[in-house]
Amino acid sequence: MSVPPVVAWTEDGEARSLRWQSEAGTAPPKKLIVADDRITADEAWRLACEGTALLWRGDFQNVRQLLQAMARRIERKPRKPPQATAAPDEAFHLYRLAQLQRARILGMLLLPFDDDYRIPLRRAPDVAEACVEAYGPAAGPFIASLRELLGLIGAHEWRKKGVEVPALGARIHPHYGVFAPVRGEYVGLVANAPLPAGCPLAFDIGTGTGVLAAVLAQRGVARVVATDQDPRALACACENLTRLGFAAQVDVVSADLFPPGRAPLVVCNPPWIPARANSSLERAVYDPDSRMLMGFIGGLAAHLEPGGEGWLILSDLAEHLGLRTRAGLLAAIEVGGLTVSGRMDAKPGHPRAADAGDPLHAARAAETTSLWRLVLR
Repeated sequence: MSVPPVVAWTEDGEARSLRWQSEAGTAPPKKLIVADDRITADEAWRLACEGTALLWRGDFQNVRQLLQAMARRIERKPRKPPQATAAPDEAFHLYRLAQLQRARILGMLLLPFDDDYRIPLRRAPDVAEACVEAYGPAAGPFIASLRELLGLIGAHEWRKKGVEVPALGARIHPHYGVFAPVRGEYVGLVANAPLPAGCPLAFDIGTGTGVLAAVLAQRGVARVVATDQDPRALACACENLTRLGFAAQVDVVSADLFPPGRAPLVVCNPPWIPARANSSLERAVYDPDSRMLMGFIGGLAAHLEPGGEGWLILSDLAEHLGLRTRAGLLAAIEVGGLTVSGRMDAKPGHPRAADAGDPLHAARAAETTSLWRLVLR
């Protein structure tokens, strides 16, 4: 059993330490000082940029304001749009580096937690329910970043309220760490693509929240097998499918890609960007070396019934960023013993596609999401 990481510091002349908690997988800070309401935003910003973390002992609402002030200092820094000076792939990597640096600096504001998830600060909210959803039952005092806590609180609110999915006419409730179906165009493609004739069974590979399995069940597929290997996703999918009334129709199973057997329809919406995830929470978006994409394409033929179809739902954003080529994708499909029988396209409607100030605006504005209908060659 691995030993949990620890944060060590000196306070009131005494050496202290506590367990370090980071769902993003960041290492504990090497240097830490105690801070409170007397510190200025400029001083906090300087210390954070130098790699010094601040363990907060003041008012909770004040440290939230301090975090916002530090974020504004990042946004005020003059930034030349990467696409103006670099190739698309270089612009993407510069953008990712800036994201990582921003997260590192803002992650330097730390909070203490008692053994019951209580934050021992003035005006601190009750965050126990949000913490249990993300961390599980309390396991003693610890230290975590304010930024991570705000992410937990936001995820808790999403889980309570849910995300409206027009194709379902219902809400999906994402769990912490499970990608929410906020990009409605890919769900709409699955809702509208013609089903193979006589389709009693479908596999949903990498089900996440279970949204695509629910769409298939709603469309009349008698049995759906939904797979994932993330325990959070499996629990999330089970909860959503039960809430929607599809628990008897959909089997949620733990598997790395495919379940045993073959089906007349196999659906997969893999992460769209072939790049390294900076944290475990980014794995729904970033697919290092296109592992899941290529695993699906390479294994599909062995899991398709004769006359069946594989539906690959994929954005071409990576192509516009220079991270993947269309020729490479088509070559992988051919090597996998497959051919393309048709394709349905949809343009994204999210706000970033129209944000000219976004560093990756050119690629986002050109993006198309497609449902590739693959059949045995």
